[in-house]
Amino acid sequence: MDQRGETPVFSASAEIDGDHLRVVVAGEVDMATADTMFQAALREPAAHVTLDLRAVTFFDSAAIHALVRLAGRYPQSLTVLPSRQVSRVLEIAGLGEQRWLCRSSAGSRVEPPA
Repeated sequence: MDQRGETPVFSASAEIDGDHLRVVVAGEVDMATADTMFQAALREPAAHVTLDLRAVTFFDSAAIHALVRLAGRYPQSLTVLPSRQVSRVLEIAGLGEQRWLCRSSAGSRVEPPA
């Protein structure tokens, strides 16, 4: 959200390591940027995708839709590392117990899905 007249910041970068694609997203994921996040996760063929959302500050319904589409593309091989804001939005949306969602514990430590 642009609350102070500042331009919202968004970035999505992807890097492949063997058959593992890691996508790091920062800033606001909304109607204007959700597809960019989605496309970054599809940029390289991969057997496993980690979507690192720990630097995401805003996550709306378009972002949720993109995330659910990615979970459909990678049903057994998606891992999502959420920020506190993303975790809260996914809890409200009823997606807080998804297998692909890592639960954060104390500090920035993240527990992988069971």
